[in-house]
Amino acid sequence: MTTDDTDVIPVVPPREDEEEHTGVWWWVSRIGSYTLLAVMVLILLATVVVPRVTGSTPYTVLTQSMEPTYPPGSLIVVRPVEPNELAVGTPITYQIRSGEPEVVTHRIVATRQSGRGEQTFITRGDNNGADDENPVQVGQIRGEVWYSVPYMGYVNNWLNGEQRKITVAVIVIGLFGYALVMFVGAGMDRHRSRKERAR
Repeated sequence: MTTDDTDVIPVVPPREDEEEHTGVWWWVSRIGSYTLLAVMVLILLATVVVPRVTGSTPYTVLTQSMEPTYPPGSLIVVRPVEPNELAVGTPITYQIRSGEPEVVTHRIVATRQSGRGEQTFITRGDNNGADDENPVQVGQIRGEVWYSVPYMGYVNNWLNGEQRKITVAVIVIGLFGYALVMFVGAGMDRHRSRKERAR
């Protein structure tokens, strides 16, 4: 008669696919994939979706006049604003000459009232040593700078018209496809592990 009543519990080695899904490299690649996906979605929202939904306009900074706030290549998103909401210190985008398409983005440094009661704005680039020569009329103002995204202005210049629509569509489809693959893969992993536990 034996005195050893202890049960021997067999040790089941982990399956190969379990080891693949718990290693350091698996976690690094998974976190990296989700981070990349989140960054791409945020960029798409900031540069395309938000401006379109809010009626804002994206512009590319081409000169150094607003450094260091908006260096060349920055994408700035300009939203419409009422003239009475503009104050000293606000960066605005305005037509260089009334009625012409060329615009510049400078900061309001002073306001003036003409004898006829018309309000004008004195502007200056952050990187400039003097005020702009001509006061800005209300009709020239396209809006105030809402936010900016560094370096995305280069992409904005490269994408225009039909090319922009196609590229955005491809990016959106790619992001949704990628997210779908990730979620389906995670679901299959959970289903497989449940089946293994049920055995």
